[in-house]
Amino acid sequence: MPRYAQLVMGPAGSGKSTYCSTLIQHAEAINRSVQVVNLDPAAEHFDYPVMADIRELIMVDDVMEDESLRFGPNGGLVFCMEYFANNFDWLEESLGHVEDDYILFDCPGQIELYTHLPVMRQLVEQLQQWEFRVCGVFLVDSQFMVETFKFISGIMAALSAMVSLEIPTVNIMSKMDLLSPKNSSFLYVYLYLDPDMYSMMEDNSVTIRSKKFKKLTKAICGLIDDYSMVRFLPFDRTDEEGINIVLQHIDFSIQYGEDLEFKEPKEPEEEPDNTNYDDLFQDKVED
Repeated sequence: MPRYAQLVMGPAGSGKSTYCSTLIQHAEAINRSVQVVNLDPAAEHFDYPVMADIRELIMVDDVMEDESLRFGPNGGLVFCMEYFANNFDWLEESLGHVEDDYILFDCPGQIELYTHLPVMRQLVEQLQQWEFRVCGVFLVDSQFMVETFKFISGIMAALSAMVSLEIPTVNIMSKMDLLSPKNSSFLYVYLYLDPDMYSMMEDNSVTIRSKKFKKLTKAICGLIDDYSMVRFLPFDRTDEEGINIVLQHIDFSIQYGEDLEFKEPKEPEEEPDNTNYDDLFQDKVED
């Protein structure tokens, strides 16, 4: 039987640990087993139990305090991850050999780990050797997606991870619950979930003074739009229906549940406060 894994990635502060915590609570509500492994050696705390913690193997603070190494925060984290890559046996022992495992790997936020360093690619290959079906989950903070150029930067970061890891990837616009539906930024961010890149480029073309930069930006927008390379799903931790939709997309990409027996979901203690973004968006447009 295969095992299943999500690599939860994204810039620092994008909500990776909150995402893991939310999925743990959602899984408990539907009577489903999901575990979390912390792979961030600089993590301080989390509000959920972990089945394995890389800090038991190595910590950034210990590396930075080593007089023979003299690393700063970023160099220390890279050193920790390279040390981790040379000690995958620790991870194998921590994971055990339970069939039908579904594990969330809470990864560090340094983007270089997903662009030009081989550590995360080596992790993916190792997990696949252990019969894991792996899906990447790349988070981008919705509160920062207020300008086209910031949005393009987020897309390029997601593309870097997709190209480097070569695994199915679901891109998520996180922290949607922090945007008020009555706020204009809510509608603005909502338009980025399935964007028309050419229209965005035209709307912001007046702010681009350099002709070369404008040409480069147009080429990037065309690549993204023509090949539909990146799309985002909204993630609101207070919306159970939205969480379930995100989980369904991920499960489908790794073919989770094909051979599992059906389990009755637990009865919710109270009615969840579901927000229908489509209705809110339509009401705003009509107003």
